[in-house]
Amino acid sequence: MSKKLYVGNINYRTSAEALESIFSEFGTVESVSMVNDKYTGKFRGFSFVKMGSEIEARSAMENINSQEVDGRQLKVSLAIEKKPRGDFDSPSM
Repeated sequence: MSKKLYVGNINYRTSAEALESIFSEFGTVESVSMVNDKYTGKFRGFSFVKMGSEIEARSAMENINSQEVDGRQLKVSLAIEKKPRGDFDSPSM
């Protein structure tokens, strides 16, 4: 299991500090990364929260998933590691 959690369906008014406060009830929060659109700079409505341990991450996920924050139910799950972009195999012709 990973220590990194995906948090979706976040209200655009919710701050990183608010998320850190909510998640810190279940352990040490190492980081909160709010994801912004690379072109507009506007918040995209999801973030990643890195917890201090896998046990803390599991506890936070189980307790916070579907919890209402600022009028929206958060969706919390394990973050899926992004595959590195690299050389693409060209199709054979």
